[in-house]
Amino acid sequence: MTDKDFLSMRKTLMTILLISACYTAHGEDDTAAQPDSDLPTWADEQLTPFHEDVSNWVETTSRRIDSFFGTTDAFTVDTDSYLRISTGGEWRQGQEFDDDWGARFRLDLPTSEKRLRLIIESEPEETRGTLGEQDTELPSDRPDGLESLRIGLNRLGDRDKTKRWKTEVGAGIRVRLPLDPYARVATQRLWTLNDGPWRLESDNRLSWFNHEGYSARTRWDLGRSLDENRHLRFITNVQWREEVDNLEYSETVELNRRLNKRSALRHTLAVIGASGSHPRMEDAYLQTRYRRDVHKGILFLDVAPSVHFPHEYDHDPRWQMNLSLEMYFRRHFDRAVF
Repeated sequence: MTDKDFLSMRKTLMTILLISACYTAHGEDDTAAQPDSDLPTWADEQLTPFHEDVSNWVETTSRRIDSFFGTTDAFTVDTDSYLRISTGGEWRQGQEFDDDWGARFRLDLPTSEKRLRLIIESEPEETRGTLGEQDTELPSDRPDGLESLRIGLNRLGDRDKTKRWKTEVGAGIRVRLPLDPYARVATQRLWTLNDGPWRLESDNRLSWFNHEGYSARTRWDLGRSLDENRHLRFITNVQWREEVDNLEYSETVELNRRLNKRSALRHTLAVIGASGSHPRMEDAYLQTRYRRDVHKGILFLDVAPSVHFPHEYDHDPRWQMNLSLEMYFRRHFDRAVF
């Protein structure tokens, strides 16, 4: 895809952001009349063919690459390849509104060998900074150009994570000069506690990049459904990066509430800390995030006001607002709002 194509996508998303802001309130009360979209008919007629063309290009590209390295099965098996185009911005108290756009893609090539996958990804997890930066990430905060692109092989485990630890091992290079080789091992496990409603999931990763050194991250997610529309989660993250030699941790409580099949609210209380020679609380915040499936499970609008108590302002309250509009391009996708 050319730069002209991406500029066209950006203009399209910005136009839709304005349209969706006008139509979302109406869509909440008129779900029966417009079950899949808040957009007017003329916008649907323009957007749907455009989305189908780009989604077909994403899937066809991944399958052609995989058929070159693998077998003709590449044209029939499932693939996790996708492209995400996003636009939006962030306002922080005392600062100007910061707006930008971003693109993230992943080519998942599963048939080169059984359980061996060639992954080409624009934004590996290790490039996303501190835990606080990950929570409030903007398109403009993401690495530009090819410096974050990674190409590697992943060896997938065949174990069921509800019964045993599931392990994934990968290695490859990050495209930068000089080239940056990396290696990574990840493990996952999921428990149902006492056959009850509580589920505990563990997700862990140990990585090495030649340029940044070692990093490690562990995530523990304890949650349960309160009823068919509400879900409660307690999330613990711990992260260490050799590059800054600092241990970070966060504790988060989330209450997710589904308003209808296309809208949801997420209420979050989080505390972020750092532990080194002088442990301290870096930030605490309260956030309410509204997420709306604006158009047929491919276009999502997020509005997230929050109040932060950052260390740099002596934990005085600072208001913040995040807006984003994301469009996903892939043949098959999950329609879930949260």
